[in-house]
Amino acid sequence: MRIRMQQLAFILLLAASLVAAQTVTQTTLQNLVGSLQMYVDPLPQMPKINGYAMQNGSPVSISLTIGMFKKTWKFHRDLPETPVFVYGQCLDTATFPGPTIVARHGVPLHVTWENHLPQSHILPWDPTLYTAITTSGGVPAVVHLHGSVHPPQSDGSPFAWFTADFKERGPKWTTTTYSYPNVQPPGNLWYHDHALGLTRENILAGLLGAYVIEKPSVDTPMDLPCDEDDLHLIIADRSFNVDGSIYMNKTGNVPSIHPQWQPEYFGEAITVNGKAWPFLSVRRRKYRFRILNASNARYFNLTLSNNLPFYVIGSDSSYLAAPVATPTVILAPAELADVIIDFSQSPTTEAELLNTAPYPYPNGTAAGPLNGKVMKFTIQPFSFSDPPDNSTVPEKEVNYATVTMPGPTTVTRYIVMYEYQTSSGEPTHLYINGLRLNDPVTETPKSGSTELWHVINLTGDNHPLHIHLGMFQAIKVQELIDLQGFTNCMTAINDAVKCNVDQHAVGKTLSIPDYEKTWKNVVKIEPGYMTSVVVTFKLVDTDQTYPFDATAEPGYVYHCHILDHEDNEMIRPLKLVA
Repeated sequence: MRIRMQQLAFILLLAASLVAAQTVTQTTLQNLVGSLQMYVDPLPQMPKINGYAMQNGSPVSISLTIGMFKKTWKFHRDLPETPVFVYGQCLDTATFPGPTIVARHGVPLHVTWENHLPQSHILPWDPTLYTAITTSGGVPAVVHLHGSVHPPQSDGSPFAWFTADFKERGPKWTTTTYSYPNVQPPGNLWYHDHALGLTRENILAGLLGAYVIEKPSVDTPMDLPCDEDDLHLIIADRSFNVDGSIYMNKTGNVPSIHPQWQPEYFGEAITVNGKAWPFLSVRRRKYRFRILNASNARYFNLTLSNNLPFYVIGSDSSYLAAPVATPTVILAPAELADVIIDFSQSPTTEAELLNTAPYPYPNGTAAGPLNGKVMKFTIQPFSFSDPPDNSTVPEKEVNYATVTMPGPTTVTRYIVMYEYQTSSGEPTHLYINGLRLNDPVTETPKSGSTELWHVINLTGDNHPLHIHLGMFQAIKVQELIDLQGFTNCMTAINDAVKCNVDQHAVGKTLSIPDYEKTWKNVVKIEPGYMTSVVVTFKLVDTDQTYPFDATAEPGYVYHCHILDHEDNEMIRPLKLVA
């Protein structure tokens, strides 16, 4: 009876909303999502695709074809079906998120990404941004394997977009098939769309999926939870219209400049693996969860309601030197945490995965009753029929996670993040070093080198900085004193040295979480601080150079991974030199 009453309430809300004014308000979105009962859908797992074949007992390279399709997806038992863009080997098997690709270290994988998307987008977009615009219709798309070490031609450059059947192609498009060498250390990656000016729409529509590089000689000795006890949790916030379609704003915050663009997208519902607030039944044993924050702009500060700790064994695409026990894990957009939870120690039969991160992060609105909950674990009682749990939280992991402090001759760069606003304080665009994406390249590190970047955040938001190809670690986070004076100088001359940054970066320091101390693909850049990061452009586990020409065209990029910022120019080219 309770379920029927809730379904009736949803139908009445749907009917009322359909006759209401056309303007969609936050209250409308919250009421719609708030009418959905939490924890009624089981957590799904995406299908797995092996990125290699076995031949005479050894893994060998293969080729895959993966398409992008429009279909409908059921995000909640009581929501109508939702039009989405998704990845899959065919339309019938395509999923939100896309299939998990499992690759083997040292075994190249070749993927032909095919665009089967329709003539027009399912979400609004803004033609006034620097964006891919076609002459004959179609949805531009291109795939970036986030965290991967691969040649520039396979990076998914924003300028390498293409439409259905490769009818139209961006100026840096070169090939139909991407090659992934899989030569980096084992770990967790993800693939997603990266089309110029459309990344926020295309990922919001569903173009994302997980990718794992396995290396048995490293993975197996640690005796980590495996098989059905090794699961992905891909978290993404979404809002929905009354007809079930994904909501995205049609009007910008400053429509006279950008008719549609707004500085951040925050959804009212939290989805995990394509379901809003799902549940997972677990046994009293250890589980491994590979947690990805695939949201456009939302940060997550994750905790468990039964106070169990997370044992973090990896961050982004790298293992740690040793596991870190922590009650909380903070994930920026595009950031991954590889954790173990030991449910045998639970004092309760249920545990909610909760979120306390403000939005925008870190000084925005406090998480509420909807976005403050992620999913629920129902914990079964012990059973003698359960197989024994032989998995472990290992004492140590890998010996390449620790960073070596840079010497005095290391190339040093200042990377400065700006936000530009109207006289009333409304953001209009964001730049790195005061430059746009199509301005001449200024970051030209040598292939095989290591550099020290001082990243200065002059905005009010935390920004997840992502570098293509390279890997990096934060080593110091120092407050900028007289921030307004320094900002005024930087706005005028855009030169950190001439603005005496050394006299400003002398405030308090923030500790870097132990669970982030490894080679990462995303580093959080604190507002009002200078974050010093060691950036390396070589293989971190072997100290070897890349086995391909990383200096070739079209090069790489680095950018903020808040997608609304990336699409509005907080992105710069990165060109390696010999």
